[in-house]
This record gives sequence, C-alpha cells and structure tokens, in this order.
Amino acid sequence: HSKSKHIYIRHHFIREQVEKGMVELYFVTTDYQLMDIFTKALPRERFEFLLLRLGMKSMSSATLKRLQEEEGE
Repeated sequence: HSKSKHIYIRHHFIREQVEKGMVELYFVTTDYQLMDIFTKALPRERFEFLLLRLGMKSMSSATLKRLQEEEGE
C-alpha cells in the first residue's frame, strides 16, 4: 500500500482539478506526444518532427555563437 499511496493521492488530486474545471484533459495520438522528445531515445526524423512542433530549432555551435555575438551588439 505505501508504495502505491503517492499514485493514489496524485490521481485523486488531478481528478479533483478536472472536476473543478482547473485542468482540461485532451486525447493526443501517439504521433503528437510532444513530451516523447524529453523521455525517449528517438530516431533523428522523429526528433526533428517533434522539435518543430515544439517551436524549437536545432542549431550548430557556430550558429549559436553568431547569434550570441549579434545579441551583444
């Protein structure tokens, strides 16, 4: 019981928040599970797809250095 108690408490907390209208839950298909990028090892193509959906870009160190220099001007 003690090992699963935290799950029980969290489950009921979230359920209460949904009932109060504080949290809305939406179904998201596997293809659009954006958090996979933070929790799984992904093939490059999948990683880049999710990166774009998050509004992020992958940049080389040279690009980052140039942007940093431009910011300092």
